[in-house]
Amino acid sequence: MLDPRGPRFAAALTVVVLVLVLITGSGWLALAQAAVFAVTAADPRRGPYGLLFRALVAPRLGRPTEWEPVAPVRFAQAVGLVFTLVAAVGFLAGATVLGVVMTAFALAAAFLNAAFGLCLGCEAYLALRRTTP
Repeated sequence: MLDPRGPRFAAALTVVVLVLVLITGSGWLALAQAAVFAVTAADPRRGPYGLLFRALVAPRLGRPTEWEPVAPVRFAQAVGLVFTLVAAVGFLAGATVLGVVMTAFALAAAFLNAAFGLCLGCEAYLALRRTTP
């Protein structure tokens, strides 16, 4: 189980990185964000932004009143990984429109999570779980 404030903090940092990707058109920065998604998808407790949250932010907050399961967060991070990998390939291969569109999709999802606590990847995970046996 995870403190839900951690993924929201991570989403806020992701928003900043993805805005910088859009401003600079940097495929390398998109690739760096993809690496963050990959590590976090493997283990959300060891993701770089989660480590920052636990070291710098969580000690200043009270204990969480609720917890969230890890599986939806892992799925959401894997979806973010796919979008940012495609964005990075697009930027690095000169397909700027592909890079911008994929980055914008990832940015929209990260913003919704950071600003409103709506994790699109988590919701997709739960919908898939309901529809598959």
